[in-house]
Parts: sequence; C-alpha cells; structure tokens
Amino acid sequence: MKKVLSAVAITLVMSGAAYAAGDAHRNTGCGLGTLLWESKADNSILFQAFQATTNGTSGSQTFGISSGTSNCQQPSKFVSSEKLINFVQANMDNLAKDIAMGKGETLDTFAELVGVNPADTARFNAKLQANFGKIFTSEHVVLAEVIDNALTVANS
Repeated sequence: MKKVLSAVAITLVMSGAAYAAGDAHRNTGCGLGTLLWESKADNSILFQAFQATTNGTSGSQTFGISSGTSNCQQPSKFVSSEKLINFVQANMDNLAKDIAMGKGETLDTFAELVGVNPADTARFNAKLQANFGKIFTSEHVVLAEVIDNALTVANS
C-alpha cells in the first residue's frame, strides 16, 4: 500500500512540475526573485519557492508593479504623476466640492493632470459628478482611493 501511495504522490508531483513548466512567472509573480532564478524556475518547485519568497520578502514586487520593472506590468490605471498626487492631497476638500457641483477650477485642473482631452472635460466632469458616491466612498477616504476611484469611474 505504501508503494502505491508513493507512486501516486510521485506522479502528482511530476505532473505538477510538468504543468508548471513555463509557468514559473505565472506562479510566482514578478520581482527580484523572478529575475534572479528566471532560467532555473520553470521546472523546479524549489526555485519557484525561492522566487516567491524573494518576491514577497524583498519588497521588490511592490516597487516593480508601481514602476513597471522587474518583469512586472504597471496597472493601466496607475497614475505616476507626482504633481497629481500632490495636487489632490492639497485640494481634497475643494475637489470633492467641485465634483459634487460638476464644475470648478479644482476639477478642471484634476482633469488636466489625469490627461483628459480638453474637448472631453465637460463629459468627464459630469461622469464624476454622477458617480460622486463611488469616488468619495466615506468621510475617511484616502488620497489613493480618490484617485483610483475617479479613474475607475472615468474609464467605465
């Protein structure tokens, strides 16, 4: 019975390794570990474990996602503009008021900073106004959520 169970376990491990061949990046994600053991990990559970551990503990995966490096892909709604972040941080209350009204200097500047074509600003403003509750989800909403929520609404 032990031999049968051992044979089944070996078969499962081998088939799992074959399935994972070429899929190390999908299994472990992106980051420093993926780069370090890239050529060795496709057929190795051990090296995939090294990749995942390094990615998870080095902080390189988060940096890679936000910067689009280390075999990571930057999210499509990622806003890399430091100006935008600083602007929203300094003008959160005014931005909320302008979005609620559907117009205003703060909202126009926000639209410009996120790259809205000037011809589309009125439509952008109206869309944000109609979805105010999806952007400012609570009185404790934070900067990143406001930007992400506004971009999600604008692109929906």
